Amino acid sequence: MEIPEAPDNARVDETVSFADLGLSKELCEACTRLGFKHPTEIQRASIPPALEGNDVIGLAQTGSGKTAAFALPILQALWDAPQPFFACIMAPTRELVFQISEQIEALGAGIGVRSAVIIGGVDMMSQAIALSKKPHVVVCTPGRLQDHLENTKGFNLRNLKYLVMDEADRLLDMDFGPKIEQILAVLPSDRRTFLFSATMTDKVAKLQRASIRGTPVRVQIATKYSTVGSLLQYYVFFPLKHKDVYLAYLLNELAGHTTIIFTTTVVATQKVAMLLRNLGFPAIPIHGQMTQTKRLGALNKFKAGQRSILVATDVVARGLDIPSVDLVINYDVPTNSKVYVHRVGRTARAGRAGKAITFVTQYDVEPYQQIEALIGKKLDAFAVDKDQVMLLAERVDEAARLATQQLREEAKAARESGKKRRKNDVPSDTEEASERIKGTKDKYKHLRKKTKSK
Repeated sequence: MEIPEAPDNARVDETVSFADLGLSKELCEACTRLGFKHPTEIQRASIPPALEGNDVIGLAQTGSGKTAAFALPILQALWDAPQPFFACIMAPTRELVFQISEQIEALGAGIGVRSAVIIGGVDMMSQAIALSKKPHVVVCTPGRLQDHLENTKGFNLRNLKYLVMDEADRLLDMDFGPKIEQILAVLPSDRRTFLFSATMTDKVAKLQRASIRGTPVRVQIATKYSTVGSLLQYYVFFPLKHKDVYLAYLLNELAGHTTIIFTTTVVATQKVAMLLRNLGFPAIPIHGQMTQTKRLGALNKFKAGQRSILVATDVVARGLDIPSVDLVINYDVPTNSKVYVHRVGRTARAGRAGKAITFVTQYDVEPYQQIEALIGKKLDAFAVDKDQVMLLAERVDEAARLATQQLREEAKAARESGKKRRKNDVPSDTEEASERIKGTKDKYKHLRKKTKSK
């Protein structure tokens, strides 16, 4: 796993070391091994009070090093007094759960830490077996954890020492509140609680009161809905009917950039990915209706550089460390302004520069203005050559028609084969669908080259 260095945008103080925060030699060596040269601001502010036994509320923007901020104090306490089910970490998405588990095991490799991943979409029996091996740390989504607390014989968290709720605002936005309340009811009251969030909403404040009985140390690094200074933010305004043409133009102009394109629906994600592949762009979709295996497969292809364009719904907009994303394109303006901050937070991470370009049509002006009001800044217009854009219209329209045909053919083939097309079994890579239409890929694989040379 590639773990990013401490982000420059978190204002790293090179005069402070991890040892200065009170961490053990073993954990300091682990930080060095993983490329964490100096603690970030959220780590400097939250690790010392956590080591002193305080509950901690941490408010910090994405990419600021929050995972290590709560993981390192837990691992140090575990080293001092090891026991099974020492800590439970709850996160809103399956991908974030895997990421946290990987970082826990990487940071704790020197002390032999064992973690278990407990998420939906995976067989409960295999998870019950993992829990029976008594891991030190359980990393989970709330719904599946509650399922195991109710149904898995012999499993409980009565001796839990640490509870972490990461991306707490997102946990509550996804309606995990009732599940979290049920979980809190069976946890010991003398545990330590770390609550980390990008924002302090009324719901998060209520969760704080329900989960923390004493007076926590509150650490606030980010302003409410801030974006990092190394992020260049732009908009492009055009009529809705030209959206796909502008997308192809921008990807040609910014060729070589690793890119995430955000859409608001699963259908749009599939169609855009198919359209781009028909134009020769190495695109792959990811959305919440794919199986967990296919979602992770898509992410791994993107991280490994096998695909340079990821077309996504907001399933990947929060919390994931995807290294070296150069560009975020908001193909659809998010209806919730806060989602914008989390989308564009996928780039300009770990001290790198990044660009975010938002597509604005005649129907998006109001939500776009709400985004500008939320982040407190006016975005610059991204310079485009409209004549050059429209030169691509014919080829892009042809590729779009083909994408629609491919999706229809795929649905028809599934019906004729007698298989019910379950939502979580849609293709994970548009290659799967396009290969089923004979000659399609050969006919269109040079479209991008022709487009660039025109």
